[in-house]
Amino acid sequence: MSAHHGLRQLVLAALLGGLLGCQSPAAQAPAAPAPLPALNSLAELDGKDPSHRALDIQTWRTAEGAKVLFVEARQLPMFDLRLTFAAGSSQDAGVPGLAMLTNAMLNEGVPGKDVTAIAEGFEDLGAEFGNGAYRDMAVASLRSLSAPAQREPALQLFAQVLGQPSFPADALARIKNQVLAGFEYQKQNPGTLAGLELFKRLYGEHPYAHSSEGTAQSIPGISPAQLRAFHAQAYTPGNLVIALVGDLSREEAQALAAQVSAALPKGPALPKMAQPHPPKAGLTHIEFPSNQTHLLLAQLGIDRQDPDYAALYLGNQVLGGGGFGTRLMTEIREKRGLTYGIYSGFSAMQARGPFTISLQTRAELSEGTLALVQQLLRDYLASGPTPKELDDAKRELAGSFPLSTASNADIVGQLGAIGFYDLPLTHLEDFMRKVQALSVDEVKTAMAKHLNVDQLVIVTAGPSVAQKPLPAPTDSLVEPPLGVPEH
Repeated sequence: MSAHHGLRQLVLAALLGGLLGCQSPAAQAPAAPAPLPALNSLAELDGKDPSHRALDIQTWRTAEGAKVLFVEARQLPMFDLRLTFAAGSSQDAGVPGLAMLTNAMLNEGVPGKDVTAIAEGFEDLGAEFGNGAYRDMAVASLRSLSAPAQREPALQLFAQVLGQPSFPADALARIKNQVLAGFEYQKQNPGTLAGLELFKRLYGEHPYAHSSEGTAQSIPGISPAQLRAFHAQAYTPGNLVIALVGDLSREEAQALAAQVSAALPKGPALPKMAQPHPPKAGLTHIEFPSNQTHLLLAQLGIDRQDPDYAALYLGNQVLGGGGFGTRLMTEIREKRGLTYGIYSGFSAMQARGPFTISLQTRAELSEGTLALVQQLLRDYLASGPTPKELDDAKRELAGSFPLSTASNADIVGQLGAIGFYDLPLTHLEDFMRKVQALSVDEVKTAMAKHLNVDQLVIVTAGPSVAQKPLPAPTDSLVEPPLGVPEH
């Protein structure tokens, strides 16, 4: 991947897809999956754990304090390395966009090499460099062949990029212009505007409130000196989780992790994120000349350590997280044709992340649709899932569970999350075991404990038009009365 192409992907992904607190690092080109056992149906499990790629996770700390999680995988002659720093936009410290620009500039220059030489260096070795910055974290990744002839120079270049970025002024000016152009595009996107406003309303003065990309006011004034200072403070071994998967022995993995850790500025972990204060509930409308209205409903959800995580995940799969067949999709799309899609989800983060419901519908039906969504959520919290809904959701999760470890890229992502959020090494198995053991009452209790319709923060974006009554529900599938969804 060229540096310029990687940057374009970073900026577009951040501007178009990062508004609702998504914490998944930028996707890498997937490795060919190792052979997997056949998927099991829930009935065939008969109390046994779902089949998946067994992970023997080894862990240690480097001499400088970086946490390492390693899985030896000999199926392919390559390795995946992912560094996860607690260096996301929540650490911007009053300078929105500082974390994003620091991460975007890592591969723009090092002593003796410009951005082109760095990109050609990785490409000549058949290696791939990736990076991205989000609210909680900043990541950098390397995929390389594991043979020493390719591994050693690729790792040397990677360590230099992470440890000695030069932050050239000309490259910074170019990236700023790209980001500022993205802000101009945001003005034409009602969904983006609604997402930005939602986080301001939801988080107030908390560091999660501002966009990871910064603002049109903050970006122009950020200097190379500020990037160097942030790098020296945040890109340290004490603030780092190293995830490593591939064709390496334990000794080779230790040497690799030690090399990366030693190349970084020395320093401890940054302070943990404080919890946000509950926001004031209510509705904010953004006037926008469009045919459709974007509806976002949210409230503070949970952090990643919450003991109700499994119950809320399963409960949300029934409500609106599982695609077709969920409560919201059935009632809003299939029975009434009000939208192409409606989705709900918890984004569990270092501090309490958002629970959100998002959709868009015809402007003249927006008020009725909003009231219907609120009522459906109220009913679900009061009654909980049916036994069939819960069994169906468990079956779907059991069937998809093996995909969580289907490739080395999948595994390195799981290791990064386990390490970053201080989860047990048995987290994947524990999560699925908990999910399969949950009862209707347990899921109902957890959902009602964490969600309250009267506490929702609501943001809508669209035109103010005369409203029409909603169509009556039908048991037959109704095509949504919309054109192509906007934006």
